[in-house]
Amino acid sequence: MSSIQRVAGMQDVLPADRAYWDKVIGAAEETALHYAFQRLDVPIIEYTDLFERGVGTASDFFVQKEMYTIEEEDGDSFALRPEFTAGVVRAYVENGLNNETQPVKVYTFGPIFRRERPQAGRYRQHSQFNCEIIGETDPAADAEAISLALDYLRRLGLRDLSVQLNSTGCRRCKPAYVEKLRAYLKTRPEKLSPVDQERLRRNPLRIVDSKEPGMDAVLAEAPHIIDHLCEDCAAHYAELLQILDRLGVPYRQNFRLVRGIDYYVQTVFEVWAEGIGAQSALFGGGRYDGLSEAIGGPPAPAVGFGSGIERVILAMQAQGVEAPQPPTPQVMVVHFGGETKLAALELAQALRAAGISTFFAFARERRSMKSQMREANRRQVRETLIIGEDEVAQGLVTVRPMDGGEQTAVPRGEIVAWLQQRAEGRR
Repeated sequence: MSSIQRVAGMQDVLPADRAYWDKVIGAAEETALHYAFQRLDVPIIEYTDLFERGVGTASDFFVQKEMYTIEEEDGDSFALRPEFTAGVVRAYVENGLNNETQPVKVYTFGPIFRRERPQAGRYRQHSQFNCEIIGETDPAADAEAISLALDYLRRLGLRDLSVQLNSTGCRRCKPAYVEKLRAYLKTRPEKLSPVDQERLRRNPLRIVDSKEPGMDAVLAEAPHIIDHLCEDCAAHYAELLQILDRLGVPYRQNFRLVRGIDYYVQTVFEVWAEGIGAQSALFGGGRYDGLSEAIGGPPAPAVGFGSGIERVILAMQAQGVEAPQPPTPQVMVVHFGGETKLAALELAQALRAAGISTFFAFARERRSMKSQMREANRRQVRETLIIGEDEVAQGLVTVRPMDGGEQTAVPRGEIVAWLQQRAEGRR
């Protein structure tokens, strides 16, 4: 019988990998708190209608049917969340956060799910760090989201970061630009791949960032949306650039950056790590002022971003950024079965209660000292605490340092204080 393996596009995060995950999540949370964000968690499952109304059926992962949906017998349709923002805004509206002091600044972590072709840094289940500023139109909020993203990545030790920036206009000026773009592309139908021909029909704006062969040449002469902004959008974008310049935030205006979700208006941005291969975008986000109304809520201008944790870890590894390894147990308790095993279990519990990390040597049968010492070496403990028949009879614990020092007999009632003092001396 063949063994069952994990589903394609999923991953196991092994204990050896957790050092990177813990470093990334810790840096993300620390940075968000420094910017006065608060944590919010939303369900993994939402009504499918939330994403169809909020994200938009022309968005690429809906065109490609990338959502995982669950159809109930009563007709309800649920979806495993394919992105965070719609659910966060739903929570903002449903829980009356719009009645609190604005803006509301929240961050969250968790898995998202997309039925797409797995590749490096892109999984069907992957985890995101997500930040949203809801209830604010000020371009300074856009700048704060970008600054937070950069600070977080720099805190991790990542280098050669660049902010890619564009404006996609609003619901007043974007449609006119899209028609100009459509008219331009219709003059070159033979240059469009089947994917881009479908985009031309459903969402021409996505062709602007097409990665299909030959599109660089096609788009070189295409109209830029930045030249077709309405007065309000042009002023918003100009003020954002002024703020970023004043703050010394490096950016590059990238007129092919549009993002793949319908709710984006005005500012869109990505943060890239240069020189790490094709998956260089570590952050993506922008402004989504009409999302709340799209899902039945009150007007709530907002800006935010999402960042895949797996992709950030790949970037760290590509740039040689190491994660601190988790601490090893301070001690391992060695025994020889029978009464010595029971005494060793009591000792292990007492040590853990005192805050001393302890590994207990499990054994159904009596194990040799040599075997247990080998295990202690593999687990990189500092000391082994030996409980044999003599130690039980005399109320002692024999301490053997694993760095080659002399072993010491310590009274059972003094071992906790002895180990704590020894640990203090190492600091």
